[in-house]
Amino acid sequence: MSQPSPKPQQIPVVVLAGFLGSGKTTLLNHLLHRSGGSRIGALVNDFGAIEIDAMAVAGALGDSTVSLGNGCLCCAVDASELDQYLERLAEPGLGIDVIVIEASGLAEPQELVRMLLASEHPGVVYGGLVEVVDAAEFDDTRARHPEIDRHLALADLVVVNKLDRAADGERVLGLVRTLVDRAAVVPATYGRIDPEFLFDCRPSEERIGQLSFDDLHEADRHEEGDHAGHLHAAYDSLSFVSPVPLDPRRLMTFLDSRPEGLYRIKGYVDFGPYDVRNRYAVHAVGRFLRFYPEPWPAGGERLTQLVLIGSGIDSAALEKELKASTSDAPHADEHGMWGVLRYVRDSEEQGADPA
Repeated sequence: MSQPSPKPQQIPVVVLAGFLGSGKTTLLNHLLHRSGGSRIGALVNDFGAIEIDAMAVAGALGDSTVSLGNGCLCCAVDASELDQYLERLAEPGLGIDVIVIEASGLAEPQELVRMLLASEHPGVVYGGLVEVVDAAEFDDTRARHPEIDRHLALADLVVVNKLDRAADGERVLGLVRTLVDRAAVVPATYGRIDPEFLFDCRPSEERIGQLSFDDLHEADRHEEGDHAGHLHAAYDSLSFVSPVPLDPRRLMTFLDSRPEGLYRIKGYVDFGPYDVRNRYAVHAVGRFLRFYPEPWPAGGERLTQLVLIGSGIDSAALEKELKASTSDAPHADEHGMWGVLRYVRDSEEQGADPA
């Protein structure tokens, strides 16, 4: 007897920003080539909306751009108009796994993030702000445009690109790290970062029910074959599996204090007696956090399964903290789930009813 298909997860929408010439399009093309079969929908520069088969030649991207107004995405549309474009790309029949908004080099990232967080489209979720920095030009760009500091402070992931052209790349990396607020800072050349920072490298129709922890390691092996020793490999990951349920208060303490550089958390949480009917899919990117209660698959083992991805993170310390969040107490604290439920969107519609 076949298992029922799980409820589709919301499609993450990633904002890709950075000053003119920092390498945003190069990075996007790299993601397209290394997407592992995932399908990427893109809203590009002057706001062209296109569907992209991630296995196709990425060079077709630039020829498919539709120009709007002054070329500054954050000024060209409002939240309701953005929802219309997202509606086209989030159509279930398209099979899109992630949407990337490549903003103009002069766009205001804060406005784009604000519009996404204000989106009323139920099929998408904010996937984080990625700021791309040109290491070779960073000092001059920052002197001419001091607002760059504010953009970096808002970012969830900062890609310090073109390090091969920078005379003192380590100094620039160190400087950028002083300007971010808990964001992961990843060094890169030619925009080559691991796609796992941004999305699951496997088509959604193949992700049935359980999160596969082989994805990260498959990506590692693939990259080692082609780009061994490249700076874009400078990331860390932790896979955490526990047959013992997690205590919601302890988990929220962990999440509220998650360290600098921890960019993504994804997976499923078992809260045991706090909600015996549902597991909770968790989606965290930078400082953004959301839980999605969903019924446990029939006949499956009840486990907490999490993947944490970041740059410069202490995996052993994180694992120790997560283990300390487990609890085999047979009874639930009456108010224990309140912290979690603050991050459940439309909990009544999703049928969340903690025990």
